[in-house]
This record gives sequence, C-alpha cells and structure tokens, in this order.
Amino acid sequence: MIETLERLQPATAPAVRNDWTHAEIAALFELPFPELLFRAAEVHRASHRADEVQLSTLLSIKTGGCPEDCGYCNQSVHAETGLKATKLMDVRAVLQSAAQAKDNGSSRFCMGAAWRNPKDRDMPAIIEMVKGVRQMGMETCMTLGMLTPSQAAQLADAGLDYYNHNIDTSPERYGEVITTRSFQERLDTLDHVREAGINVCCGGIVGMGETREDRVSFIHALATLPQHPESVPVNALVPVKGTVLGDMLADTPLAKIDDIEFVRTVAVARITMPASMVRLSAGRESMSDATQALCFMAGANSIFTGDKLLTTGNAGDDRDAALFARLGLRPMQVDAAVAEEACGCC
Repeated sequence: MIETLERLQPATAPAVRNDWTHAEIAALFELPFPELLFRAAEVHRASHRADEVQLSTLLSIKTGGCPEDCGYCNQSVHAETGLKATKLMDVRAVLQSAAQAKDNGSSRFCMGAAWRNPKDRDMPAIIEMVKGVRQMGMETCMTLGMLTPSQAAQLADAGLDYYNHNIDTSPERYGEVITTRSFQERLDTLDHVREAGINVCCGGIVGMGETREDRVSFIHALATLPQHPESVPVNALVPVKGTVLGDMLADTPLAKIDDIEFVRTVAVARITMPASMVRLSAGRESMSDATQALCFMAGANSIFTGDKLLTTGNAGDDRDAALFARLGLRPMQVDAAVAEEACGCC
C-alpha cells in the first residue's frame, strides 16, 4: 500500500508559467479527451497527492440585498427570486457553524457576504469571525465583494488565509453578465489582496451560454496573472428562475454545460495552473458520480461539502463520503503550520 501511495506523487513538479498564449490554451481544449485527461493527471500527480481532496465548507454570513446586477445571482436586488435579505450573522452563530464543519471533516471554512463591498462598520465583526475560525485550526476564506487596501490589510492582520473574488467569465463576455462592476475592478481587488499578503481564491462560472473561446479566454486571464490564484473554483451555472441568466437559459440546451466540456475546462485549468487547488464548486449536486470522478482524474482536488452553497443546493456530506469511499479518495488534512499557529505552538 505504501509503495502504491508513493507512486501517486512523482517527484518532479512542472514549471509554473504565466506566459500562456490563447493559442496554446485553445490547443489544449482541442486535444482528444483521453490525451487531455492523461496530461492533466500527470501534471496533477507531480504537484499534489492524487488520492487527497480538500473539503471546504461555505457559509452565507449575509444573504441577499446585493446592489450588483450579476446575471447569475439570486442574491442581487435586480433578481426576482423572492429571496429575503438578511443582516450580517452574529459572530457566535458563524463560529458554531465552523465548528460543525470541522467535525464533518472540512479543513477550510469560507464565509460569503452579499455585498458590493463591506462597510467599515462591518469590519470588527468580520475580523472576529476570521480570528475565531483560525483558533479552531481551520483555514479561513472570505468573499465580501470589492476591498480597499485598508480593508485587505485588516483582514491580513486578523490572519485571513484566502480571499475569494472571482473574475466570473472571460474579459470579452464579462459586460454581458455584469454591468455594475468592471473586469478591471475585479483585478484591482485581487491586487489589494495580494499586496496585503493574503492568498487569492479566484475562478468563475461556466455554462452561462458562453462559447468555448470564452472558456479559453477565461482560463487565459487566470493563467497569465502575475501569480496564479492559490485556489481556482470552477462553477457550473445553477440556473435560478428570476435571475437574468436563469430566465434566459431556461428550457434551452444552453441551460447546462456538457459534462465532457466541463471536465475539459477543469483539465485545462490544472495543466495551466499546476500548483493551484482546483475546486469543484456550484453545480456539483447535479453531476453524476462518473462526471465527478473524471474531474478528480483531470486534477480537481477540492470540493465544497454540505447541503448548501450560499443559497443553492449542494451534494451533501453523506453522498460525498460514499463517493470518496468508492473512488478511494480521502479528505486532505489542514496544513500543520495553520494548526500550530492557531494553537500558539510557534
């Protein structure tokens, strides 16, 4: 068994490149599917353990009422979904949810608030949440919308491990999905996060009616950042009635991305960003076990667990445990340095 596990991780990791061209990424998408998966699996095994998947839990700490007009989001005030806006959760309630997530095997706890940007009056509570979750020995992640340099610095001082701010789609298609915030503003927040010393979590959504060229450009935008995101979530659109895209794509072939094309996107993300965690995020609850298995083979090594992602459904802990057992996968353990820092051992 030990020899088998050792073979799951070759010694030589591929070089990290930030100079990928559109043509190179397009050529990866065009590879025969078995060849693409083979290459992605090789890259994955050279940088990560092929039998481990990181379990993360995502909690909506402030739901609805967002002034942005993101066409996919049922938390936007522009959507007619009947979702009621809530206030920021109490810190104690958030920490209780984090403790439960840890008990269920999660090593990272992600907290999301439906804001365009956090107000300064909200920062003390946010900081207490970060500190409290880290004291449990878990990695922390926040997604709060746009940040100022000062807010990013406060989160860094509190010990935030990751900040999520997705680019959502290709630069060319971005304006068709969102008009209240520019693509450059997304990049500006990523810069503030980097400058503060916080790891970046940045990906996007496929299945929004985009073309393959859009998916090529989406991966290109991420893979040519000065530093690759440490986490790259790949979401499949969950069309929600009452949202712009949910209504536009309803009852059309575009309402669900082809499973093979989704796996291709995961594989290309893995090849172009070899050191990053590639996470299966929204839309996984509707994927077959076979599709998820192909994603893991293609280099996905992180998932969100639990029954809900913010306001949409998720596969659930029991189904995930059963799938892991069938595939011989195991939950990734939290980095020892995080746990030691949390308990004050160093």
